[in-house]
Amino acid sequence: MSIFPAYLSRPFLQTLLPVAIIAGLVGGIAHQTGFLAEPPATAQLFQPQTVTIPPRTFSYREDGEFLKANYVTDAPMRTVTMRRPLIIMKHQVSLAEYTACVSEGACSAPAGVSHDLGNVPVTGVNFDDARAYARWLSDKTGEVWSLPTDEQLAFAAGKSFPDDAFGIEDDASNPAIRWLADYRREAAERSKRDPVPRILGSFGENEYGLSDFGGNVWEWTNTCHRRVELDADNMILRSEDLCGVYVTVGNHRAPMTSFIKDPKGGGCAVGTPPDNLGFRLVRSTQWYAPLLKALRDRGIAL
Repeated sequence: MSIFPAYLSRPFLQTLLPVAIIAGLVGGIAHQTGFLAEPPATAQLFQPQTVTIPPRTFSYREDGEFLKANYVTDAPMRTVTMRRPLIIMKHQVSLAEYTACVSEGACSAPAGVSHDLGNVPVTGVNFDDARAYARWLSDKTGEVWSLPTDEQLAFAAGKSFPDDAFGIEDDASNPAIRWLADYRREAAERSKRDPVPRILGSFGENEYGLSDFGGNVWEWTNTCHRRVELDADNMILRSEDLCGVYVTVGNHRAPMTSFIKDPKGGGCAVGTPPDNLGFRLVRSTQWYAPLLKALRDRGIAL
């Protein structure tokens, strides 16, 4: 009689053993050769404050331009179950924090910043600037930081996440309904324009302790804007990612061209432009994240 439980069958072991051996060899070789470096001694100096969003099921509308029978319509609601907690910066990256990256030559200077250094969000940064800061912070802390996806930001924002519905699903074939909905929304959004960045914490916290989401700084995500065609039952027929244009989120979604730093100068792909562009990052909790970072640092794309 076997001393192993039934689930440790020969096929199971044959599958698991090579994976375990490879993981062990990769980990051992990586540490012996310095491929995976130990966290730097100064890591704590650059450690941002975070909040942990607990797993849950939630509903939201995905980003995109949705069409049904060639007419623009609202995106259908989607239900998502997040089974792992998400670690995300409590605050948006501050101007002082970002300036430290600029002073080391790892980040480009923000555009149009006229206020003094202090505890305010960095603004005037584009998609590439945000990713450069994520790489710099990862190097400083020995952790893996990245821009959140649109879905992750919706998960963290909770009740604060905007619903972009126009309420035109039943009248999608009537363009006048869409034009009127566009006009009303843009008029309401322009009346709330508030371009001067405020001290971190000025817009309060959501139910998970996330600070300032939905204030006057829109946040870059790692999600490409897309064009989606639906059938009569709201099932996706075709979906085209428009990478080069990325989703930013604040009071509403605003897909932005990746190189734009100042949204008031143009570059908003759809709708009313944001007041300001900034960002916050998420920290990976995957066990293999340090290895992926080491590979990316050496120019190996996965």
